[in-house]
Amino acid sequence: MSHAEQQNLQLIQELEIEMMADMYNRMTAACHKKCIAPVYNDSEIQKGEAVCIDRCVAKFLDIHERIGKKLGQLSMQDETLLKK
Repeated sequence: MSHAEQQNLQLIQELEIEMMADMYNRMTAACHKKCIAPVYNDSEIQKGEAVCIDRCVAKFLDIHERIGKKLGQLSMQDETLLKK
């Protein structure tokens, strides 16, 4: 593997980590805002809050995966059109 290929691979890996961290931060903020009351009455997460968080995270990850697949399809279509 050439030096340029190694640099490209490292850049791709760094971007992937950055994107995952961004997704995690956005998911955390969105689910916290949706599921946790702004005034804490208890130091522990209540059952309703935990269920809400589980559903919120599952939905967020599902949508993230769907969008990633769609963007991948669009990218492949663009590449196919460029090759023609």
